[in-house]
Amino acid sequence: MTTELLFRDDAYLTHCDAVVTAVDEVGVYLDRTVCYANGGGQPGDTGRLLRADGSELAILNTVKGAEGQPAHVLAEGSMAPAVGEKVRIEIDWARRHLHMRYHTALHLLSAVIRAPVTGGQVAADKARLDFQIDMSLLDKDRIETELNALIAAGSPVGSRWIADAELDANPGLVKTMSVAPPRGQGQVRLIDIPGVDLQPCGGTHVRNTAEIGRVVVQKIRSEGKQNKRVIIAFADDGV
Repeated sequence: MTTELLFRDDAYLTHCDAVVTAVDEVGVYLDRTVCYANGGGQPGDTGRLLRADGSELAILNTVKGAEGQPAHVLAEGSMAPAVGEKVRIEIDWARRHLHMRYHTALHLLSAVIRAPVTGGQVAADKARLDFQIDMSLLDKDRIETELNALIAAGSPVGSRWIADAELDANPGLVKTMSVAPPRGQGQVRLIDIPGVDLQPCGGTHVRNTAEIGRVVVQKIRSEGKQNKRVIIAFADDGV
């Protein structure tokens, strides 16, 4: 059971037709999906599952289920579709797009603060990265200014694939200490913002940094002797 992850090649897809391949206590599995499963600090997608008879089921979350495949979580008590049934999946695009903007902004933040990343999380109203760094090296105004300059530069955000062996030969590509790059298919996807950031990542991103919109550094706080947390948010509701 392997699901084709359409969002890896095009994060702007909002729907797709699919066939149900399995159903278990976690959720519904499909042969293909546009829904990102919770992981790497990015929340799973929500949306709806449309059936041939015109009825629909709410997708409350998308998580990694059996064999690490995306499981589309339905409301408790919902009548799940049968294996082999043809359905259409639609994501909550506004929510996903927020996640894409924040996730891409965190890539830029990791370029502004040159230190090992010990954790990260994207939410609907903010995002954060944790760094192994001394607090004295974190200046809020400098970080905000440099981060917004990278956003405003309008750099393209692309992706490419490398073999696992190539990643093993270049361990410096991995910035995150707490999250291992997504493996399992013999190759790993790199997110490439030319001249700014290059690292393995399985999440969803905008096509151009300008699409992120201006951000503010809400807070910098200590999460231990060395780990420091930098929290960012959008300066306004628009892009």
